[in-house]
Amino acid sequence: MTKAKPNTLTIAGSDSGGGAGIQADLKTFHSLGTHGLTAITAVTSQNTRGVTAVHTLPLAHVRSQIDAVFADFPIAGVKTGMLGSAAITRLVAKEIAARQPAWLVVDPVMIATSGARLLDENALDALVTRLIPLADILTPNIPEAEALLGRPIGKAFDEAGADLLAMGARGILLKGGHAGGREIVDRYYDAHGLLAISHPRLPFEGHGSGCTLASAVTAQLARGKSPHAAVRAAISWLDKAFRGAWRPGGGAVHVLAH
Repeated sequence: MTKAKPNTLTIAGSDSGGGAGIQADLKTFHSLGTHGLTAITAVTSQNTRGVTAVHTLPLAHVRSQIDAVFADFPIAGVKTGMLGSAAITRLVAKEIAARQPAWLVVDPVMIATSGARLLDENALDALVTRLIPLADILTPNIPEAEALLGRPIGKAFDEAGADLLAMGARGILLKGGHAGGREIVDRYYDAHGLLAISHPRLPFEGHGSGCTLASAVTAQLARGKSPHAAVRAAISWLDKAFRGAWRPGGGAVHVLAH
């Protein structure tokens, strides 16, 4: 008999191109030794060139998926990604508050790599007031952090980290890929201070990197690592996934080697 794996749940959108969203999350969960569960919030039509359509699922169906997995599986960690609308964001926050999973990682997905908007503008308030205060780790990139804070960050990363922590999440993983420079510096903030992790910037754009990192953190937490150790391990694993990336389609973006 194979030893049971921790169950990890992703509540996110589907990417028909296979590089981001639910598809990236499931590949990451499997690679890192957890059993992936899903509650799909939206179905996107996309490929390596961009997003051509987004269909948000009915609230009742999103709720029924969450009900189904929590009714049967002991869930060791939950990751949220693309939620799409204010109504779905409020629903997911309500369900998480009621079920209180051991770990919650919130990836505040707003805009796709191609520039397509993946979060209704009305959903930002629900994200800030309902879901983020429940998060153990919030994983914004710099544009997402700026949208959450309502101001540019510039180089004031520590100030931004402190203000994001004040929104209620226990930890903030501020991803540094949009900051420029030959090195990427990812910064993790919590009550103990700052953990900064640097790694070389590779000369291409990776599709689904934010989804993949957030689900890697979730898997590491579910496997028993502390937040600091989970963040370190997830960033190291993502760097290896980037180094094995390739272009599967006609667009310029690379998919990661999960």
